[in-house]
Amino acid sequence: MADAPQGMTTPQGGRITVSVDAMGGDEGPAAVIAGCALSAARNDRIAFILHGDEAALTPLLAEFASLRGITRIVHSPDVVSMDDKPANVMRHGRATSMWACLSAVQDGAAQAAVSCGNTGALMAVSMLRLRKLRGVHRPAIACLWPSRGRSGFNTMLDVGADVRADEESLLQYALMGAAYYRNAFDAPRPRVGLLNVGTEEHKGRAEIKEAARLIADAAAIGRYDFVGFVEGNDLPAEHVDVIVTDGFTGNIALKTAEGTAKLIGERMRAELTATLWSRLSAGLASGPLRRFKRSMDPRRMNGGVFLGLNGTVVKSHGSADATGVSAAIKLAFRLAESRFQERMADRLAKVADGLHQQTLDEANPPDAADDEPGEAKA
Repeated sequence: MADAPQGMTTPQGGRITVSVDAMGGDEGPAAVIAGCALSAARNDRIAFILHGDEAALTPLLAEFASLRGITRIVHSPDVVSMDDKPANVMRHGRATSMWACLSAVQDGAAQAAVSCGNTGALMAVSMLRLRKLRGVHRPAIACLWPSRGRSGFNTMLDVGADVRADEESLLQYALMGAAYYRNAFDAPRPRVGLLNVGTEEHKGRAEIKEAARLIADAAAIGRYDFVGFVEGNDLPAEHVDVIVTDGFTGNIALKTAEGTAKLIGERMRAELTATLWSRLSAGLASGPLRRFKRSMDPRRMNGGVFLGLNGTVVKSHGSADATGVSAAIKLAFRLAESRFQERMADRLAKVADGLHQQTLDEANPPDAADDEPGEAKA
């Protein structure tokens, strides 16, 4: 077997080690460590490296028997706040728990990293410590989206790593998104759609149309089926698994959906508790309502994956509780276990080679005389 790329290591002792930024997030280290404990109780093949203030983490760690013997603390005195600017963290953040968390993946001590911290800083430090995969212009953030499909989720990317994307970047998002979905949901051939203002071929900007052509041409290498253009109302649809778009559009769509879901939940709660009759009706429907709440629980979908790096990085929501942190850890574990990074890197490299060769061919077209029978070649 060829040597693994930088940051991709073979798990030791039958366990996969997840590096965790224990100080990131709104709920503090208590929620993060509780999330690790939930994961450890359900998974006997996981281990942890916790990064943060050792004095604060040690007593919290002692509360959970499931973490004994599989967790070690690496002391990191500083913390990246939600207000810190990425450039400042890149210059002065070497002593932070976020920096140490990512360094553990870069050094090979862990197979994946999870942080609830500042998204911009996490992306910047990830690019600095892990570097981009060959051929990737800029990494993308992929999120899970509730859907009517078999898995119950679709994947959308980018949702905020880069507000603009040219046609080649959109092609890379398609390849990375398909690889992610394939391994997250055991889907051998994901269906990829390109988000546009309409499904008709003549609609959209020039780069969107060119991206559609590139994505269609790379379907065989990427092992996906391209379903063409999709619209906003297709995000939860069952005929597509991976939705590709730029970070500006994707982030607005994501935040709009989160706000709408919160509004619907608040309105439903108010209506179900408004009168005695509505409360009795809610009691009779308690089973279906619990199942509906669980299926739409954003904590189960917690975890945006940074795709396009030499290593697996999962960004947990900043306000995640223990259940949400555990979901992000589960996602990181599954991706590290499947080693999808290596297969994705291989396909990206093949497509990059193909595009490079195409550029050379267009820049150096064959001499017309070469195609004429009986003509002498120069």
